[in-house]
Amino acid sequence: MSYKEIKEIYVKEIAKIKNEGLYKEERIICSAQSGKVSVSFPAGTAPRTIINLCSNNYLGLSDHPDVIKAAHQGLDERGFGMSSVRFICGTQDIHKKLENKLSEFLKMEDTILFASCFDANAALFEAILGEEDGIFSDKLVHASLIDGIRLSKAKRHIYGHSNMSELEDLLKSSSCRIKLIITDGVFSMDGDMAKLDELAHLADKYQALLAVDDSHATGFIGKTGRGTHEYFNVMDKVDIITTTFGKALGGATGGCISARKEIVDLLRQRARPYLFSNSVMPAVVASTIRVLDLLAQNTQRRDKLETLSIHWRESLIKAGFDLKPGNGPIVPIMLYDAKLAQEFSQKLYQLGIFAVGFFYPVVPKEQARIRTQMSAALNESQLEEALEGFLKVGKELRVIP
Repeated sequence: MSYKEIKEIYVKEIAKIKNEGLYKEERIICSAQSGKVSVSFPAGTAPRTIINLCSNNYLGLSDHPDVIKAAHQGLDERGFGMSSVRFICGTQDIHKKLENKLSEFLKMEDTILFASCFDANAALFEAILGEEDGIFSDKLVHASLIDGIRLSKAKRHIYGHSNMSELEDLLKSSSCRIKLIITDGVFSMDGDMAKLDELAHLADKYQALLAVDDSHATGFIGKTGRGTHEYFNVMDKVDIITTTFGKALGGATGGCISARKEIVDLLRQRARPYLFSNSVMPAVVASTIRVLDLLAQNTQRRDKLETLSIHWRESLIKAGFDLKPGNGPIVPIMLYDAKLAQEFSQKLYQLGIFAVGFFYPVVPKEQARIRTQMSAALNESQLEEALEGFLKVGKELRVIP
C-alpha cells in the first residue's frame, strides 16, 4: 500500500475524531508554569495572561527561584547531560545523593532513578515478576501502569475500582508464586485516594507485595507530604512506590522507584528503561535535591494547597456543579459530554481561565469533565475570579441552574 493510500486512512481517522468532539488541541504557553500563565490559543494568536487551573504544579515550585538556581548550578558543576546510561559511565555523585534523599523522604530502603515515572512503571513488572507470578491491579490505574503490566509475563487480574471484596476473592483463589497488588495512590482523573489501609491489610493477609504509583501525592499528601502511605499510616506496609519529579517536585521530568533493597537491586540489573536510557540530566537532579530540601524546612506549601483545595471544592458544590467526590487538589467537574466539555473549556478561556476538557480516551466514554487542579501558586482572589467565570459559563451552557 502506498503512503498516499495510507494517508487517506489516517485523514479519515482524524476527521472521525474531530467529528466526535474528541480532537485535542494544545495550548501554547509563553511563560513559566505558575498560578497565572501567558497562553497563545489558537496557536499563533497573541498570548493572554490567564488563571491556570489545570497544572500538576501542586506546590507551586515550577518557577521557584531556588529551584531554578539549583538547576543552573547543576549545569555549571556537572554539565548538560551524561551521554550515557547509568551502568556504563552515566552515574554521578548527585544521582546517588538524590536516590538517598528520596529513600529518606519516602521512608523506603532504596531508590532507583528513571527518565520519567512512565519509564519507571514500564520497567517495574517485567523486571521483578515472571510467568508464575500474578499482578492484581485496580481497574483505574494510570496508562503507564497498564502498559508496564502488558510487558510482563505475569498473570493479570483486574479488580473493580477500590473494590476490596473483589480483590480479596482474586487473592484468595490465586496460586501464584509472587502476588503483587498495584494501585494509584491518588487516581489522577477522579482525584480519589486508594484505600491504602485496606490494601495493606489484604497484602499482609495474603502475603502479597503492595505497590503504589504516588505521582499525584508525593510532596503534599499526608501530614508532611510524603504521600498516601503516610496519609493512611501504612509507611511500613508498602513495598514499592513509583513516583515522578514532574508534578509537585519541581515539575520538570524524571521519576523513580523506591522500594525494598532487593527489589531495587534487581531493577538495576534488569529494568530495560534504566539499562538502555540516558541518565537523568544533572540540572533536573540538582533541582529535585533542592526541592526535597525545601520540603524538609516546613509544610507551608502543602498546607496552603490543602486550604485552597477545600475552598475551591466547597465553592463549586455550593454553586451546584456535579463533582467527583474527594478531598485533594484534583477537583473534576462532571459534564459527561465531550463536545460540551470542549465548549465549556473554550468559553472559560475567553474569560481568562485555563481549564482543559477531558474526554475519551483520557477518561471513559460519557465521563467527560473539566478537571481543575489546585496549586500553591494560586491565591483566593484568583479562585474567586475563576469561580465567577465558572458560574457564568455554567449558567450559559445550562450546566447549573
